[in-house]
Amino acid sequence: MSDEMRMYIEVGFNITYLIVVWAMTILMSMRMGEVSKENQKIANLFRWAFFLLALGDSGHVGFRVAAYAMGGLEKNGLLLGIGALATAITVTFFYVVMLYIWKERYNGKFGLFEYTLLASVPVRLAVMAFPQNDWGNTVTPVFWGLFRNLFLVILGVGVLYLYLRDAIEAKDRLFRWMAYCVFFSYLFYTPVILFARNIPVIGMLMIPKTIMYVAIQFLAYKGLWPQKKALEAVSASPAD
Repeated sequence: MSDEMRMYIEVGFNITYLIVVWAMTILMSMRMGEVSKENQKIANLFRWAFFLLALGDSGHVGFRVAAYAMGGLEKNGLLLGIGALATAITVTFFYVVMLYIWKERYNGKFGLFEYTLLASVPVRLAVMAFPQNDWGNTVTPVFWGLFRNLFLVILGVGVLYLYLRDAIEAKDRLFRWMAYCVFFSYLFYTPVILFARNIPVIGMLMIPKTIMYVAIQFLAYKGLWPQKKALEAVSASPAD
């Protein structure tokens, strides 16, 4: 695949993704009043989780689209760095919110394991603050890229374990499918972290990785927001 073709695919996907994730987040917010009382708190947490994701990715993938429009990625390293830093921060807190969603869903108690996951957050943020991360460079330093992502993996995989363990035990189909989506997102992301510097085409795995987050958002919306009224609104004719 040529570099030009990869650019067009990436730009098209990034724009579509941002439209979808923001539209879903706005729809979640507009329909919060329709959510049942028992699901209100979890639904609100999901709304905030995806607001964070959409906000950070507007910087990350949005700035990549802007960089292509302004002459290419190589000429806009600082812009890309700001976007990468933004999403690195917001995705970290996305998983913190996901951890509290688990707590609310299963009346979970925080113990050593859960506090260890939370402890990975300030460590990751501190690591990201080091100048050696070279956020203004289009190529992430190998060691620092792996080092800072290690703590995100700890947090994300820990959340995945909690979701999968308790969803299977409770026969909770909704959260079991969310856990599967988190698993596949990391499955697609790992080769990108390890090999994309030397084999750029591997970076295309960010597309299915990102789709897994959209799938989680759709699952949350379908499972927690009432669907009957939404379907009636969509199917209603102007004459009605």
